[in-house]
Amino acid sequence: MSPHQVQDPPTGQRRASWKEASVYQIWPASFKDSTGSGTGDLKGVISKVDYLKKLGVDVVWLSPIFESPQADMGYDISNYRVIDSRYGSIEDVDVLRDRLHERGMKLVMDLVMNHTSDQHEWFKQSRSSRDNKYRDWYIWKPARFDAQGNRQPPNNWVSHFQGNAWQWDECTGEYYLHLYGKEQPDLNWENPAVRREVHDTMRFWLDRGIDGFRFDVINFVSKGTEFPDSSSDFFPGSEFYAAGPRLHEYLQELGSILQEYDAFSVGEMPCVHDTKEIIKSVQQDRGEFNMIFHFELMDIDHGPEGKFHPGQWSLSDLKRTVNKWQQFMYQNNGWNALYMENHDQPRAVSRFANDSPEHRVQSAKMIAVFLGLQAGTPFVYQGQELGMHNVPTDWPMEEYQDIDCLNHWRLKGENADPETRAMFRREYQKKSRDNARTPVQWDSSQHAGFTSAEKPWMAVNPNYTAINAAAQLDDPNSVFNCWRSVLETRKKYKDIVVYGRFDLVDEKNDKIFAYSRTSPEGRVLVVCNFSAEKVEWVGISATVQEVIATTTGRSQEGLETAEGLQLEPFEAIAMLVTE
Repeated sequence: MSPHQVQDPPTGQRRASWKEASVYQIWPASFKDSTGSGTGDLKGVISKVDYLKKLGVDVVWLSPIFESPQADMGYDISNYRVIDSRYGSIEDVDVLRDRLHERGMKLVMDLVMNHTSDQHEWFKQSRSSRDNKYRDWYIWKPARFDAQGNRQPPNNWVSHFQGNAWQWDECTGEYYLHLYGKEQPDLNWENPAVRREVHDTMRFWLDRGIDGFRFDVINFVSKGTEFPDSSSDFFPGSEFYAAGPRLHEYLQELGSILQEYDAFSVGEMPCVHDTKEIIKSVQQDRGEFNMIFHFELMDIDHGPEGKFHPGQWSLSDLKRTVNKWQQFMYQNNGWNALYMENHDQPRAVSRFANDSPEHRVQSAKMIAVFLGLQAGTPFVYQGQELGMHNVPTDWPMEEYQDIDCLNHWRLKGENADPETRAMFRREYQKKSRDNARTPVQWDSSQHAGFTSAEKPWMAVNPNYTAINAAAQLDDPNSVFNCWRSVLETRKKYKDIVVYGRFDLVDEKNDKIFAYSRTSPEGRVLVVCNFSAEKVEWVGISATVQEVIATTTGRSQEGLETAEGLQLEPFEAIAMLVTE
């Protein structure tokens, strides 16, 4: 047995710094503007490094900052080795890297290599002629023709940004595949030259001292070679590419480079419903990724026709989903990436709790305790640590900038009847990606202290006078300091809350989500009231040794047992207990 294995906890989970870490995601355009341009930038991020250190996060993940026409906010990249001038320069990346490293934090970049921008030089060459050497760097197919002789796409696959997944190109008389916007043509990973370029790009940034990557929609890179029609109602075509025939071969190629540099890795994997495929990506000893983002929790409120249709969820749905992944990863030596918000999702306070003035603070703090003490690596999205929530219900349609939302409105909303239009508007306010992309609210000054420009690139949520960092940093009862406390607690009790077993408690309760974390070092009981009512929780027969996390400032005094707990609306408490 190696010395490394001797130190591992008896649960079977190997110790690793990335398991014990917490990650903070930055959406650069909306984080902090240092130049007065109205758009956030790298110098703005650099100016807030001490803020991140105070919060207590270990890893900073930057959403894409590479050169891009910005058709999809940087997820359409035209050069992987050049920083987009609106964000700064490669020298700014070096400074940010150094400032983070000096404070014991790591820097992770967002690598988007399922597709490029249509303005990338590779694609410009590819579409220039059928015999160009870059032609098969992308996926080109001839048209089909119907019985009337009308030109049709090669198959019926649909784009994740609405509409067909194929775009006709007049220059060479063929269609190219774009699983996202038509400005985002998919790379052909069957071509070894494409994969070599992916590997070289990784090495370029790792050699520059970057600590790892988040890989965008990485499970889509293997699409096979047949491209048949789909019979599925769920993103037709995704059954062929969500976990394609060569996916794990490709991921192991990436994994070998990541291991060489001891780099951090998290893969985004939408549309995968087969747990056997997911565990292959993160299982110990397979050499692929540290962890992945799955989407089962994020799809919990989607309607039968997609996310912009009404869908309902219950606390039992939440329990079932969370418990499934907690148990599955633990039992199969995998690892969870814990998140309830990111740049593609609405705000967790609005989605999973209550963003009314009466309940928003408690709701945001409850989510911190609920998420932060589960098994996995927690991801905090910018503004989540402040309790930022969705845009107002009267947010004008003109303020929406999300390409997914705007395409949906163009295709299905603009010409719909008034009732359907109103329904879509309600769903956009609940689920549009713009909810996460409003500027971070730093203080109560104009534009929330985000920019000195006359107008920011995106409107600031008007609640910034009540919800901002300046009002929270020195307030011990703030959302910020609740998150800070939870992240400290996670480190202090890591043998239990990082490496321990997860078990649901009082599973049938429709207001309380309670769970325990157990290891040979002890047991932690986490109790969260997901209702807007005061609740008396029957609890369990256990002696309370210590209150280790609380949203209300509750102390152990008078709390001798975990039975008969009186919980305020959206209150959460975590206790070290013994039987």
